[in-house]
Amino acid sequence: MVINCLGSLARKLLQMKPKVVFVLGGPGAGKGTQCSNIVKKYGYTHFSAGDLLRAERSKEGTQYGELIDNYIKEGKIVPVEITINLLKRAMDDTMAADASKNKFLIDGFPRNTDNLEGWNRIMNSNVDVKFVLFFDCSNEICVERCLERGKGSGRTDDNISSLQKRIQTYMQSTKPIIERYAKEGKVRRVDGAKSIDEVFVEVQKVFDAENEVDNV
Repeated sequence: MVINCLGSLARKLLQMKPKVVFVLGGPGAGKGTQCSNIVKKYGYTHFSAGDLLRAERSKEGTQYGELIDNYIKEGKIVPVEITINLLKRAMDDTMAADASKNKFLIDGFPRNTDNLEGWNRIMNSNVDVKFVLFFDCSNEICVERCLERGKGSGRTDDNISSLQKRIQTYMQSTKPIIERYAKEGKVRRVDGAKSIDEVFVEVQKVFDAENEVDNV
């Protein structure tokens, strides 16, 4: 009886451990749009590292606001401790409100080796990283989409100067992270250049296949 109870408790704890899917791709590759679709169909909670940083930047009296603002304007990567702290706080708050909501999409992270090493150091033993969802899209299409988005988004980094820096940062810092996960067999590539509906068809194939593996 005691053994059965312990086994049940162990399974419950494993089930409630946060399950994370990293969502990566260049600026404008469609990460945010597809994450919204995944949330609706598969019940994940979506956190954009960039959105969390921008929200923190806009708060009055926050200790990180000005620092984050300077990094974003320069197209540089915010120090990893700040980003991970915001992500952890967001996941903890979500699970505190509803413990069953333990599946998370984190887009725009990890963006470089420092991000990845920081995550592994601080978070790796506390979460289960399922895979990396990689939206593969040419730089030209990414820039075109961001400039169009910038006409109505109000985002200060959707301009050609910031975009050039962001693309450079992505190519130099984030692409190697994707390649690193690919060697571990953890990358699921989707052609992000297609239409929104076409991309989501491919995304569904990825998540349906992963769900089948989890249910075995």
